[in-house]
Amino acid sequence: MRHVSRPKPVVENEIYRLRFSDKELQQQREFWRPICRFLENYMSVEGATLDLGAGYCHFINNVRSVKKYALDINEENLRLYAQNDVELLIGNGTDISLPNASLDTVFASNVYEHFHTREDVAGSFTEVRRTLRPGGRFVVLQPNFMYCSKHYFDFFDHRLAFTHHAIAEGLQVAGFRIVRIIPQFLPFKSKSKLPKSAWLVGLYLRVPLAWRIFGGQMFIVAEKPG
Repeated sequence: MRHVSRPKPVVENEIYRLRFSDKELQQQREFWRPICRFLENYMSVEGATLDLGAGYCHFINNVRSVKKYALDINEENLRLYAQNDVELLIGNGTDISLPNASLDTVFASNVYEHFHTREDVAGSFTEVRRTLRPGGRFVVLQPNFMYCSKHYFDFFDHRLAFTHHAIAEGLQVAGFRIVRIIPQFLPFKSKSKLPKSAWLVGLYLRVPLAWRIFGGQMFIVAEKPG
């Protein structure tokens, strides 16, 4: 396990102990499998992948990749949930302890609403670009305030709010080329509208019309120019 600058304990550590039951976590593990198969269409499964803000490691445990890294400020979650083939990095996403151009894909899901400032988010974008090889991709799933504003701040740990326009602009400022933007993709809350079985999630992912009805999260693919 590699450590970046040691972060101070944050309120999120306690929140995540209370937010999901063991049953809900098991359901999440199951419905992330088809999500990962969808995401693999936009990444290199033959390269190295970093899950930035890995949380319960649902993505990095299920995605296919030759080399896997999980980065999170919550060391306890990483130790509990990451599989043995995942290398652990402790940090907040603004300082990634990996060499320049060492990654093929960086994935971030529901991360940047927890950052303290937009300057920190911009710093994370720059750091992701540094660690990606030319042609490498940054895949972002993020609550889209434009489509979930009514319930966005129901979560105590939500600090910042972004639309797909804002995230895309920030990525472009950091030097990325935008490959694809889906303003409405997955539902905002996994506890409610997202189907709980893997086959239903797979069906949902094959019906873009459903995204425009239930989607509260954006999906953005950005590429480091070659």
